[in-house]
Amino acid sequence: QVQLVESGGGLVQAGGSLRLSCAASGRTFRSYSMGWFRQAPGKEREFVAAIRWSSGSTRYADSVKGRFTISRDNAKNTVYLQMNSLKPEDTAVYYCAVDLSVGVHTTSLPYDYWGQGTQVTVSS
Repeated sequence: QVQLVESGGGLVQAGGSLRLSCAASGRTFRSYSMGWFRQAPGKEREFVAAIRWSSGSTRYADSVKGRFTISRDNAKNTVYLQMNSLKPEDTAVYYCAVDLSVGVHTTSLPYDYWGQGTQVTVSS
């Protein structure tokens, strides 16, 4: 079993920044990816960013490219999402997840474990 704990959410004005963290504990794996998804009220969960743990390869949703950066700290088993130039439409609950399959996926189905989510609210 894997436990994922997100932190770093909060309320920020448009144009501001936040850094989300997701600490993983429990089972260890040789090959996996970690991703960030978000879900706004009344909307489906959508992909934000993902990183292949071993290679550091990343993928981003078009809506966040150039504003968000995903990174990882191997020693801390933690993945980060640096969010800059935030917009009101970034408001959502942000979830991190672990994908044990091959590749870096942008849909939620391949992801095996999920955190509880952290709220990000961007005011205009």
